[in-house]
Amino acid sequence: MKFEIPPLPYPKDALEPHLGAETLELHYEKHHKGYLEKLRKALEGRPEAKLSLAEIVRTSTGNVFNNAAQVWNHDFYWLSLRPDGGGKPEGELLERVEKSFGSVEAFRQEFAEAANGEFGSGWAWLVKDPLDRLKVINSSDADNPLQQGLVPLLTLDVWEHAYYLDFRNERARYVEAFLDHLLNWDFVAANLALGPPAEDLEAEDIDPRAYRRRRENAIASGRSTGRGSDASPPSPPTASSS
Repeated sequence: MKFEIPPLPYPKDALEPHLGAETLELHYEKHHKGYLEKLRKALEGRPEAKLSLAEIVRTSTGNVFNNAAQVWNHDFYWLSLRPDGGGKPEGELLERVEKSFGSVEAFRQEFAEAANGEFGSGWAWLVKDPLDRLKVINSSDADNPLQQGLVPLLTLDVWEHAYYLDFRNERARYVEAFLDHLLNWDFVAANLALGPPAEDLEAEDIDPRAYRRRRENAIASGRSTGRGSDASPPSPPTASSS
């Protein structure tokens, strides 16, 4: 299977002043695409090369897993961000968040604790478990909720390269900026509304590219309930994929 990285869903300066264009240039062009190149080399002559990216994440180990998961995680991360994001969800998603966490503020606190509490490099996630409950988890290095049979809804990259140029070593400020200004509730709503239970997932359903298509379709048809009826998709991408 040929693996490609999709273009960013917004211009590289679209997340300023919270994440600068230089950060996105290095993060997307060097780190994200770098994982793809390493994955391609690691898969040469191996049977896993015939699998989907999600299947590789769920079943592989070692160098193949590390690079496949980092490609998947970054694909998902870019979609978890949006210009003029953050704040509170609305509609059905607000009800789900309040039911699962008690309040939006309690969710924010739990997510911030997971993101700031991840020692070293890793990720913070909002997920849906097989019982349809929303949970916040964190993961180290390249680890991914798919390994645990969970449905990813949102992620935040807490590797230092994701924020160091803008926030230096102050991860807590980066997490706060994400929650206040960048969190893409529309993406969460689309994933939650359209994502099947974890045990029924097929490989194509959990590929970030499928999430992108489903999210765009949900917003276009008015089914996304993340931030109300005035929510709009991100600006057209300007970056080109490798």
